[in-house]
Amino acid sequence: MLDSWNSSIFNNIKQRLQDSAMKLVQSERNGEAFDSQLVIGVRESYVNLCSNFEDKLQIYRENFEKAYLESTETFYKVMCAQYLSSNGVQNYMRYAEQKLREEEVRANKYLESEESVRLLVECCVKTMVTTYKTTILAECPKMLVKANLSDSIAVQSAIDELKLMFKLMDRVPDEVSPMLHDLDHHIVSSGLADMFASAEQVTQDSEKYVEHLLDLFTRFSTLVTDAFGDDPRFLTVRDKAFKHVVNDTQVFRLELPTKQSGVIKTQPESKCPELLANYCDMLLRRTPLSKRLTSDEIEAKLRDVLLVLKYIQNKDVFMRYHKAHLTRRLILDTSADSDKEESMVEWLREVGMPADFVNKLARMFQDIKVSEDLNAHFKDEYRTTRGSFADSISIKILNAGAWARGSERVAVSLPLELEDYIPEVEEFYKKKHSGRKLQWYHHMSNGTITFANDAGCFDLDVTTFQMAVLFAWNQRPHDRITYENLRLATELPDPELKRTLWSLVAFPKLKKQVLQYEPVVTSAKDFDLGTNFWINQEFCLVKSNKSQKRGKINLIGRLQLSTERSREEDNEGIVQLRILRVQEAIIKILKMRKKITNAQLQTELIDILKNMFLPTKKMIKEQVEWLIEHKYLRRDDNDLNVFYYIS
Repeated sequence: MLDSWNSSIFNNIKQRLQDSAMKLVQSERNGEAFDSQLVIGVRESYVNLCSNFEDKLQIYRENFEKAYLESTETFYKVMCAQYLSSNGVQNYMRYAEQKLREEEVRANKYLESEESVRLLVECCVKTMVTTYKTTILAECPKMLVKANLSDSIAVQSAIDELKLMFKLMDRVPDEVSPMLHDLDHHIVSSGLADMFASAEQVTQDSEKYVEHLLDLFTRFSTLVTDAFGDDPRFLTVRDKAFKHVVNDTQVFRLELPTKQSGVIKTQPESKCPELLANYCDMLLRRTPLSKRLTSDEIEAKLRDVLLVLKYIQNKDVFMRYHKAHLTRRLILDTSADSDKEESMVEWLREVGMPADFVNKLARMFQDIKVSEDLNAHFKDEYRTTRGSFADSISIKILNAGAWARGSERVAVSLPLELEDYIPEVEEFYKKKHSGRKLQWYHHMSNGTITFANDAGCFDLDVTTFQMAVLFAWNQRPHDRITYENLRLATELPDPELKRTLWSLVAFPKLKKQVLQYEPVVTSAKDFDLGTNFWINQEFCLVKSNKSQKRGKINLIGRLQLSTERSREEDNEGIVQLRILRVQEAIIKILKMRKKITNAQLQTELIDILKNMFLPTKKMIKEQVEWLIEHKYLRRDDNDLNVFYYIS
């Protein structure tokens, strides 16, 4: 019956029915009102008249749905072209978004199935968005720049436009990719431009540097949140681009020495980890910065440092500098908050810093606590024979594995008052721990001496090397002593003696220096055997242009508690440790795999070492060659890019 009706009646009127229904829909698009049941009735007749029980929507799909999709595409091809030409891209995006919403609502009303609605939306996206994607996407870089301005109204306008663009482009497969590329370029270019613009300031001040980086990160994160709803794809691009900014070497760099064929060359890296470590030191040490901040504010800033640290490629550089600063704070007892210090160790563990590094830091705190107990026992035992002088001695017994920054020790002729104490300390320690041997690291030691002259009496905090130099005048305070005689008296090597003397003749915080000298030179390296030094008998502390009769000054300043040679070896030590880490990781991988390709090896190496540093292809190649040469692995006879572990 239905088949006869379809062939004899329906086929003759279906075109008129479709055309009438589509005209009504087009009238609705143009803002005219009509009874929507007329269109719905036509659709239902197509569904109800189908005699195919296996596919009840066959006639509907072949006729009504097809006509609906075609008329929609035809309508918007004309309307979109006209609107874009007359109103510009930004207004067009709003128009397209509005029409897409309207058409989806209309489709749910007039179309029979969810599949039909999906096809309609797909058709609209193709007509309204895909057709004009190049024109729309061309606006993205301009909007990103606009979103970076200081004008809040312009910024909000750009954010709204980017949000709309993302919403439209996310409907088109793979068309968000150009926006991701534009965001990456924007973050890198604007981030580096900002760093270059303030380079002179931030390179000299680690606080300003870190705060500038954090400001950039906050700005880019806000952009991704507001414009792109923290979409994972945009967050990934933000992280990748910000990592580029943080690790860039154009603004400032750290030169790491590398030996090649007996010649020392330099490998430029970002100085960011060093400046981050300096900033941590400013927060954890008693400084004007830490004094003006509350405990919660210090914690927040340290957490910010850890946030930036996540993006650092050469984390091992941060580790070395952070440990050097911690060593200094613990030895000089300059920590602002010991609890915060220990919390920082755990925070470093939480963010994935290597366990051996974090464990060494924890051991350093343990050593300090043990040393405090040891000092108390020592003073109790020797107070009867040494009197109050015993109370002025503080001993720190430190584990070499956790603290050592090199095996070098420097000989120095100590003042007798200190020299006499060494055997007593050693004897006392042997009673407590038989079989252990103490090694004295005088370059890590310090003390307070009293300086008295006609101007007053002053306490000077000094390194052991500074103390040894100043005590050369103890019995002859008015004499002039040549550099050569000071070298004989102190037994210090030239680099240490020159550095120490310079700290006493050109200390930046003093208006009147402790020592004077002639002839005048511009740096410590220019001192020669005949340079004369003498005590400045007019030395005093000057505050508000007034001479003080009493006071205390720290002459240690930023002098490293390390030798000149070990300081120079620090960066080379980083490179050497990296070489060992790469060798160790290669052997670990090969032991487990037994056989591996070069590409797989590089991928797994980076995965293992990424929390410390990113090994270069050149470094990996050199260490593979070294391991082959020393019979730890071998190449495949038929494929040079395949390696085997030699057990």
